[in-house]
Amino acid sequence: MPADLAVIGLGPYGLPLAQAAVAAGISTLGYRTGPEAGSLSPAELRRMLSGGFRTAAGPAELGRVRTAVICAPTPPGPDGGPDLSQVEAAARTLSTHLRPHTTVILESPVPPGTTEEFLRPLLEKGSGLRAGRDFHLAYSPTRVDPGNRDFTPATTPKVIGGLTPACTESAAAFYSRLTDKVVRARGPREAETVQLLETNYRHVNIALVNEMAVLCHDLGVDLWDVIRCAETKPFGFQAFRPGPGVGGHAIPRDLTSAGRSLRMVELARQVNDQMPRYVVQRAAALLNEHGKSARGARVLLLGVTYKPDLADQQGTPAQEVAVRLMELGAAVSYHDPHIPSWSVLDRPVPRADSLYEAAADADLTILLQQHRTYDLQGLSVKAQLLLDTRGATPTGAAHRL
Repeated sequence: MPADLAVIGLGPYGLPLAQAAVAAGISTLGYRTGPEAGSLSPAELRRMLSGGFRTAAGPAELGRVRTAVICAPTPPGPDGGPDLSQVEAAARTLSTHLRPHTTVILESPVPPGTTEEFLRPLLEKGSGLRAGRDFHLAYSPTRVDPGNRDFTPATTPKVIGGLTPACTESAAAFYSRLTDKVVRARGPREAETVQLLETNYRHVNIALVNEMAVLCHDLGVDLWDVIRCAETKPFGFQAFRPGPGVGGHAIPRDLTSAGRSLRMVELARQVNDQMPRYVVQRAAALLNEHGKSARGARVLLLGVTYKPDLADQQGTPAQEVAVRLMELGAAVSYHDPHIPSWSVLDRPVPRADSLYEAAADADLTILLQQHRTYDLQGLSVKAQLLLDTRGATPTGAAHRL
């Protein structure tokens, strides 16, 4: 049975789109581009299936849809830039089945120019069709915030940039079925650069507060109180909070396709990449202050995902924190209600079954992620030493980053 929509790539970008489409009553077909990590709960999966969602039995089914959205992951490549291999594979597969009048939209995070200079030639060569004449081609930045209950796809404006005005309007007609507001960019390059700006905005501001965290610790200033006060300013300020590092699927990017880089983004990346090392330095110093050495110390890590209340470990700083602690000779264990097993350097890390007993037994407990299930007040009482990298514990209950 033909579907209205094909979502190509069922990872962190494709699954939310497929969910939103099914909720909007759009018959949706899913097509995997690789071993993508989905994060659907059993209840969410049941709702999608009952709403008519199904996965493609083969690539030929991609030729029977009106709209195809490529949401293939673009993880960091060897050079630090995005790896477009899964986008390329998706484009080649789609191109051999592409029919006239289909609307093709790219949602994967890519450098400016990718839609026109990389995706368009692949689609045209494989299909024999011409973009802008025989089929519509557009780019739309993905705006996914996993676990955010305040902003859903329906309430988040969608930016569209088409190869031609007709391409833009065709993509806008599709997205208007999913969201309350569609914003038209001048073209695909502008829409791609929106993604660039939004991603880098987050990383630059996190880097600023991470540097502030280090400075405030040295000065004996309570940064969390500073942020609490600063965010009362009704204009010109948005609160960001420090942490042990920056994870997630949206990596900071530069303008590599144009042979240029953003110096501020590169600096932000360097600052954020130093945070796991800083956390371990603070951990070793705390142990030393209490007459213990990091070598042989029992260290419990709480929360090893990159975001609270999710099972996603993409880019989690917990990995590097654990590695550096092990290099110091610490005996590392972990607890995370969403991660039943965890390995570091191809070695399984012991999982604490009883959280409070493990915290009481550990020489140092480090809160890396503040899952809702954690009773931080109770943990602060049970733990011998608690280092809070998220500022989530009550004031004075733990050592904060």
